[in-house]
Amino acid sequence: MGTSHKEGSTASADAVPVHRFYSRNTWIEGAAEEQLAYISEMAGVTHVAAFPDLHPGKYGPVGCAILADRIYPQLIGSDIGCGMSLYALDLPARKLRLDKAAQKLRALEGAWNGDARKRLAATGLARGLHSQALGTIGGGNHFCEVQLADPVSKSSLPADQNLKKGDLVLLVHSGSRSFGMAVFGTVLDGFSGLDPDGLQGRAYLEAHGDAVRWASLNRQIIAERVADALRAELRLICDAPHNLIEVHRDLLLHRKGAAKANGPLVPLAGSRDALSYLLSPRSDKPGAVASLAHGSGRKYDRRSMTGRAGATRSDRASLVRTSFGGQVICEDRQLLIEEAPSAYKDPGQVLDDLRSHGLADCVAALKPLLTFKKAISEDLLTARKGKRHRLTRRRAAR
Repeated sequence: MGTSHKEGSTASADAVPVHRFYSRNTWIEGAAEEQLAYISEMAGVTHVAAFPDLHPGKYGPVGCAILADRIYPQLIGSDIGCGMSLYALDLPARKLRLDKAAQKLRALEGAWNGDARKRLAATGLARGLHSQALGTIGGGNHFCEVQLADPVSKSSLPADQNLKKGDLVLLVHSGSRSFGMAVFGTVLDGFSGLDPDGLQGRAYLEAHGDAVRWASLNRQIIAERVADALRAELRLICDAPHNLIEVHRDLLLHRKGAAKANGPLVPLAGSRDALSYLLSPRSDKPGAVASLAHGSGRKYDRRSMTGRAGATRSDRASLVRTSFGGQVICEDRQLLIEEAPSAYKDPGQVLDDLRSHGLADCVAALKPLLTFKKAISEDLLTARKGKRHRLTRRRAAR
């Protein structure tokens, strides 16, 4: 389904213009367009930018950036600070044995056993701030993926980033986990907008800032866990959050599924059976408000994927292998189906739209080799918790 709207069109006389950075060749759901029209009429909204990964969300469209004179927590949602970090690995690709590496990465399912209190304090956060969740990926569309880099434009790479063809990189997608949910839970009555100078607005922005830093630290620790498992060293290439609020032009810039693009590099995630890309943002498009698409974006919602994928045994088996010869670590059958590659748009089309609108240049293509989603199913986790609970009760009764 292509879009029937042109860049700069409006939903009504009272709406602000919506700057659309996608073509008619891009799949855009009508429900996402309706959500765009709705937020363009919200009080205090002065600018809306929509990107080719646009799709419907719970409280508003995902894949857009909104300028407003007030805070709209629902436009960010519960996963405050969610984003993607890309790291270079010093492990030669010829030494990566996928079967062995897959077994090692299953340890990511468990809790991190590092010194969470020390790492939180070093980041300027309270020592006990949701420390039990730190270093964990979570569910949904979160993942970490070992990829093979193929640079296409070394001229766009910063001088300190020596990325060569065949280098291994690690892409981590996660956020603020239970902390972001707790912050969002305090403002469920703020859907009409919060005054940034008011008591509740200031409290939200302070907690929001902490959640953004917590999420970045979480991605860093996840990457360290992968590097330790693979016996490799890490080097950060870029860290690009895509669910956050920042001050921009003396207003509040809300990014929901729109990558922060005022740095030198931004990752664009594909599905687990499609290329991802490393982008060099261009700064001469003020309509994009220093933002970019964060990935390919969903084509089908999770509920509608039941029946579209995983219907047969061979189909389910194919969900853990990729056309690139890669592997997927995910024992949760339902999550495999909900996050099947066919649930997502073509990242190549998203990239074409970004380039044709002059928003970014492609620096490198990133081929998926090993994707970690979730090693243990929810049913098994529930069963294990139940067993531990029964053992605890028996011991207490003795």
